[in-house]
Amino acid sequence: MPLVSVIMPSYNHERFISEAIESVLNQTFTDLELIIIDDASKDSSKNIIKNYEEKDDRIYAIFHKKNKGIAKTMNEGLEEACGKFIAPSASDDVWVKDKLRKQLEVLNGNEDLAVWSEGLIIDAQSAPTGETFTQKHGASKKKKSGNIFEELLKGNYICGQSIILKRENLKEIRYDERLKYLNDYKFMVNLAKKYKFYFIPEPLVMYRIHGRNAILSDREGWTKDQIKIGEYFLQTYGDEISDSIKSEIFLNISIGFSYIGERAKARQYVYYAIKSNLFKPLKLISLLHIRLTSTNDDGTIRNFLRCSYQKYKSIRQRLTWK
Repeated sequence: MPLVSVIMPSYNHERFISEAIESVLNQTFTDLELIIIDDASKDSSKNIIKNYEEKDDRIYAIFHKKNKGIAKTMNEGLEEACGKFIAPSASDDVWVKDKLRKQLEVLNGNEDLAVWSEGLIIDAQSAPTGETFTQKHGASKKKKSGNIFEELLKGNYICGQSIILKRENLKEIRYDERLKYLNDYKFMVNLAKKYKFYFIPEPLVMYRIHGRNAILSDREGWTKDQIKIGEYFLQTYGDEISDSIKSEIFLNISIGFSYIGERAKARQYVYYAIKSNLFKPLKLISLLHIRLTSTNDDGTIRNFLRCSYQKYKSIRQRLTWK
């Protein structure tokens, strides 16, 4: 039984998958299995994977006849894995050769940590862009180690292709197959609720950006996922999170409904945002103004926010006078 199970979902990455596979097989730590699940690729990925499987008995390949999506594919990999530790990879990304060794050194001190690292952004030609993963996700100053549960509720900034964790600690934690784009985000938040994270600032993975990002190619689908996740966070963890975090989640949901044209629901969630954080409405206005600049809001939400603010300002004054 290998110590580490590497799970690599594959879909139409014939241009990059060889480099991804070799970066795993060439690790300085060798006690691993590489589970590659091809999700019905239409290019030559299947043949490339088979060639590697014939050369290295650490590879176990699965080939879908029909596309099942990333969440179901990752869950299948988790069920197939038998290593003590799980390390997700990607068929278009690259690991540096000491990734697993350096992370396992950390886990040797505490097996219950979720260990992740910085990532170096590369382009389609594998050339560094000069930017890191956390820089690109606006997380340079965010908390990255320890209990990061509430910080993650504001937005995902974990480089999922860099993480390694104990398989036994996953148990009921799985990727949500109802989510098309943000299943990894929900996975990380659920994980952070139970376990502490440990961040290695050294880039141990190279995160490739090529083609169109999902948020650009299917903004509506991505936004609907965002709404579902926000509602899940509130329903599941609402009683355990601070009012300020709760209000930010309400704002994110409001902006999502605004984008897809459901104005009544958007106004309702702005109301919830102000109500949940009554004594910091000015901060909410500032946050909402910034976030609405990238949406198609027609001013309805802004006007509602102003009216709501005036209402709660008077309530706040009455409470202060008592």
